Amino acid sequence: MNVTTLKHGAAVVLLATLLSGCSESADLGTLRDEIQRIRADVRGRIEPPPEFKPIALYTYSAHLLREPFRLAVEPEKEQQDGIAVEPDLNRLREPLEDFNFDVLRMVGSMNPQGKPMQALIRDGLGNISRVQVGHFLGKNHGRITALDEGHVAVTEIIPDGRGGWVERPRVIMLSE
Repeated sequence: MNVTTLKHGAAVVLLATLLSGCSESADLGTLRDEIQRIRADVRGRIEPPPEFKPIALYTYSAHLLREPFRLAVEPEKEQQDGIAVEPDLNRLREPLEDFNFDVLRMVGSMNPQGKPMQALIRDGLGNISRVQVGHFLGKNHGRITALDEGHVAVTEIIPDGRGGWVERPRVIMLSE
């Protein structure tokens, strides 16, 4: 026998073995039955996605605050119209000057006939005081410079960190 004949014989035997697996005599009926049973056996259904509650809106307002790594006052604002800024430390303090500016809330306004416009300010203890232009409030020598039905404009005099003083405008908006 020749090597080539031996190779041909082995190839024929291998081919016959492979083809015998594809013959009709193979038991594919049980395989088909099992596939049909698996397809027919639905184990459950897919649940719909959950309903999400709407998220409450939040208004981000920290962008209005001073940047944390910047000086509290700008150096070029040291003097107003050529006059050095400094508070009157000898005047009598008003009752609303005992509270931080952040706890003061405007709760209303009044415009009595024949009198200047007045604003109603709630302090940190819940007491309500009437104020008008020229009155002082807050711990930083804040003087009311303007007011209307919706806001009170205040100019505070604060230390500039270098031994001087500088003015800083602030606003109290009408609270709801």
